[in-house]
Amino acid sequence: MASEIPARPELGPVYVGVDGSPAGHAAALWAAAEADRRGRGLRLVHADDTARRSHYASGDTIEEVREAGRDLLIETEVAVHDRFPSLDVTKELDRREPVAGLRAAAGTRGTIVVGNRGLGGFAALMLGSVSLGVATRADVPVIVVRGDSDRPESGSVTAAVHGRADLGWLLLAAAEADARKAALRLVSVWNVLAHVGSVATMLDDLDEIARRRVHEVAELADHVREFFPGLIVSHHVETGTSTPGILVEASTHTDLLVMGRARRALGAGPTLGRVAHILLHHAHCPVEIVPPAFAAGTR
Repeated sequence: MASEIPARPELGPVYVGVDGSPAGHAAALWAAAEADRRGRGLRLVHADDTARRSHYASGDTIEEVREAGRDLLIETEVAVHDRFPSLDVTKELDRREPVAGLRAAAGTRGTIVVGNRGLGGFAALMLGSVSLGVATRADVPVIVVRGDSDRPESGSVTAAVHGRADLGWLLLAAAEADARKAALRLVSVWNVLAHVGSVATMLDDLDEIARRRVHEVAELADHVREFFPGLIVSHHVETGTSTPGILVEASTHTDLLVMGRARRALGAGPTLGRVAHILLHHAHCPVEIVPPAFAAGTR
């Protein structure tokens, strides 16, 4: 049977979590700009967890929570339309807890946008539980909005790649860059410490392993150019002993950092991966996490 070839992806509608926090408000405005670039609609989602609360809270309390959620959605819609008056904006008030509500709203082809910190917990924490839960368990791409919203745009999108298996989600990163009329920069970190003492070093010297990585990343860049002929694509293999550190530094010079989410080990429970987890806590720009099951279609 012929192997499946990824198809050029289309960016789906945007769903943003609204919770009344400053980070959530910033995420809503960022999501509006993203939807506008895509030519897609924006759905504001507020999941108030009243389905669970109804087991112990009074009917009046539940109605107050619902009314506050409606007001918040209206206020956010007004703020979005102030900046993007022609954008198609819809609102959804969900009774589920936030992670489940956002996952259900986005379906199978949307993109979820969340702020990096919500109202709950401690202000000093760098990532909220909802943001982490959605990024870990969603079946669609999740963008966690981080960094200074007033920072000038760099005109680039960065994809953190490893090898040939990344092509499916990499095309989504290319579509993000194309929608922005930005350049796409592929960055792969070759960590020498990952090979020292391994069986690999008995078979090939470290220079040969590095050359193979450079060749694979160059092939990825060539494939992207085939799908997006007008897109400026560069590729770099960085050498260092800290993959997260190099990618955090790369996030200071880009508008969006995209990476694939780690696959589940032996099919057990969802996982985010150490590098993605660190980036969601420390990156200087929004970070997009693409789950392994979400790849470009086939043709």
